[in-house]
Amino acid sequence: MSTTIGHVGRSDTETPARLPDDEGVVERDGVRVHWESYGHGSPAILLLPAWSIVHSRQWKAVIPYLARHLRVIAFDPRGNGLSDRPVDPAAYSEQEFVADAVAVLDAAGEATAVAVGHSKGGTRALMFAAAHPDRVAGVFAVSPAVPSGPRATADFDSRLDSYEGWGKWNRNHWLSDYRDFLEFFFGEVFPEPHSTKQIDDCVAWGLDTSPEALIASVDGDDREPADSPAWRALCRSIRCPVTIVHGTGERIIPFERGVELAELTGGSLVALDGSGHAPIARDPVPVNLLLRDFAERVGGVPAKPRTWQRTAVRPKRALFVSSPIGLGHAWRDVAIADALRERVPGLEIHWLAQHPVTTVLEHRGETIHPASAELASEALHIDREAGEHDLHAFEAIRRMDEILCANYMVFDDLVHDEAFDVWIADEAWEVDHFLHENPERKTAPLAWLTDFVGYLPMPAGGDREAFVASDYNAEMIEHIERHPRVRDRAIFVGEPEDVIGERFGPGLPQIREWTGRHYSFAGYIPGFDPRAVADRAALRAELGYGDEPLCVISVGGSGVGAALLHRAIEALPLVRERVPELRALAVAGPRIDPAGLPRVEGLEVVGYVHELYRHLAACDVAVVQGGLTTTMELVAAGRPFVSLPLASHFEQQFHVRHRLERYGAGRSEDFAMSSPESLAAAIAEEIGKEVAYRDVENDGAARAAALIGEVL
Repeated sequence: MSTTIGHVGRSDTETPARLPDDEGVVERDGVRVHWESYGHGSPAILLLPAWSIVHSRQWKAVIPYLARHLRVIAFDPRGNGLSDRPVDPAAYSEQEFVADAVAVLDAAGEATAVAVGHSKGGTRALMFAAAHPDRVAGVFAVSPAVPSGPRATADFDSRLDSYEGWGKWNRNHWLSDYRDFLEFFFGEVFPEPHSTKQIDDCVAWGLDTSPEALIASVDGDDREPADSPAWRALCRSIRCPVTIVHGTGERIIPFERGVELAELTGGSLVALDGSGHAPIARDPVPVNLLLRDFAERVGGVPAKPRTWQRTAVRPKRALFVSSPIGLGHAWRDVAIADALRERVPGLEIHWLAQHPVTTVLEHRGETIHPASAELASEALHIDREAGEHDLHAFEAIRRMDEILCANYMVFDDLVHDEAFDVWIADEAWEVDHFLHENPERKTAPLAWLTDFVGYLPMPAGGDREAFVASDYNAEMIEHIERHPRVRDRAIFVGEPEDVIGERFGPGLPQIREWTGRHYSFAGYIPGFDPRAVADRAALRAELGYGDEPLCVISVGGSGVGAALLHRAIEALPLVRERVPELRALAVAGPRIDPAGLPRVEGLEVVGYVHELYRHLAACDVAVVQGGLTTTMELVAAGRPFVSLPLASHFEQQFHVRHRLERYGAGRSEDFAMSSPESLAAAIAEEIGKEVAYRDVENDGAARAAALIGEVL
C-alpha cells in the first residue's frame, strides 16, 4: 500500500501569513501523512482534508485568523501536499481518512478537538464524530460532500456526459489533459464572479498531485449515499453540536443536501446566499467568524469581558491604517494626522501599522495600537516577490491575498472590540476590499485614500494578464457602485489631471472620468512643507554638508532596491572621474543591511534616515527608484534626479511616470539597459541642473484633513 506516484510536496511559493508552530508526520500501513499545528489555546480545531485534488493550503484564509485565538491542526490528505500518494484505491477509503484524523490528533497531543471539514472533509468530520464521540467536541461542516447515489468510478458513467462540461469527469480526459479538467472543475467550484485567484490557486494545488493518484482516490471512494439507511443512521447517532454551512449557489453539492444534514444531525444550518462550493476561500470573513464562535461556544470558552463607554465620556478616536509597502504612505499619513489634530483638538489617533511604517511612527512618538503586532508582514512578501530591480506589483498584490485576509481579520477584531469615530485607510487594500464584500461589518465612517486608481497589465503578461487585471478592476467598480456608502470619503492624493488617461479594461469606464465621479481630490501631499527646505544653504550647513556636489542614492522603505544601490555605487568612481569632489550618501532604508553594500571613496552608507526628505532637498542630484513619494519629494524640493522604475511595476511604469511627466520632472532610465558607465554619465549630466518643475501643492494634508473631518 505504500507505493506512491508523483512528487511529494507543495508547489505553493506564496509567502504564508503564518508559519506552523509545530509539524510532523504520522505513518499508517506505510502511508505517511503530514500535519501542522498553529497557535495555542483550547479547544483545538482539527481541519480535516477535502478531496485529494487539493491539500491543506485550501485553509490559508482560515488558519491565520483562528490561530490567533485557538490551536489549529491541519493535515494534507493522502494523495497530495506533503503526504504520500498511494496508488492502491483501498488507501483512499473514507475510514482511512478518519483513522488519519485520529492519528494526527494523537501526534499533536490533543484528546479532543472541534472537527472541521469542507466538501469531502465535512463528510469525514461527521464520520469522525460518529466513530469517536469522545474525541470530537463539535462538528463544523462546510459544503459537506455527501453523494446523491452510487459514486461513478474513474471509468465514468456515460450519463455524466449529458451535463455541460462534465464529460471531462473521466479517466481518459484526466490522463490526456489533466489541467483542462482542473480548470473546468474549479470553475464549477467557484461560480462567483471575480474568482480568478481562487481558481488559479486550486488548479496549482491540483497539479501538486497526479491524475493517477486522483483516479485511485475516486476508485477507493466508498462514501455512503445520502439516502442510504447506513448514512442516515450515522448522522442521527452524532451527539455533539453540529453546524452545517452551505451556499445556495452551489454547483457541486446541492444546497438541499446541507438542509438534510442539519435535520439528520439535529444541527443548525447557516445558508450563505449566493455562495458556491468553497466559501472558506471565496467568502472567508463570515466563515471565520462563524467558525470561531462555534468552536469557542462548544469548547466552553468564557465570553471576554467588555466595557461600553458613553460617547460623552471618551475622547474622539481615529484608527489610521497605513499601507506598509514603502515609507511614502507613512509620511503623508502623519502629515494628515497632524492636520487632523489641528482641526479636532483632543483627537486620539491610533495606528494599525507594521514595519517599515512603524519606523517613522516610532521616531515621531505616535501611538501604535498593540494589535499591530498581530499583522502579517506585507513588506516581507514584497521582498520575496521581487527580482533584480523587478517587481511585478499587480501579481505581488494578487499573491498577497492570504496576508490581506489575515490582516483584515486583525482589523475586524479590533474595530468590534473598541470604538472609533473614524477609520482612515491609506491604500489598506484589505480593509477596502473585505468591507465591500462584507458591508455589514462596518461600524464607523471610512475615509479611503490612494494615489492611483486602476490596475494596468504589463504588456509582457499578454492576454491572460490583461484579462485578470480588467477583472480585478471590474470587481472594484462593482463594489463601489453597489455599496457607495462603504467609503464615506474617497480621497485621491493628487489632482484630476494626475489620474492616468487609460481605461480600466475592455468595456469598462475611462479611469480619469470614473475617478472624477467617485473621488474628492486633495492635491499632492508631500509629507513636509516645501517652504521649510527652501533655504538650501542653511539646510546643507545644518546637515553637515559643505560646498561639494552631493549625490543621494535612495531606494525607499522596501527591500527591493539592493540591486540599484549596488549599481549606483559601482557608478560613483566613474562619476568622480568627471566630478572629483563629488560626495555621495547611499541610504539603504530600514529593510536592507548597510553592511552588505560596497564602500568607495567619497561615499557614506547609512541605514534608515529619519526625515530623508531634508537630505534630498539638500542634494545636487539623486538616484532613486520610480516610486511616487521619493520622486515627488524631489519635485517639491526642486532637485534634479535620475529615476529607474522597477521593471514590471505597473504603478511606477505607468501611473507615476504619467504624473512626473505632468510635472515636467526627472530623468527616467531603464535599469535593464543601464550599466555603471551609462548611469555615471546620467548622474554627471544631472548634477546641479536647473529645473523648471510644476509647483507642488503644499496644502494637500490640510485638504485631506478637511474632507476626513467632515465625517468626524
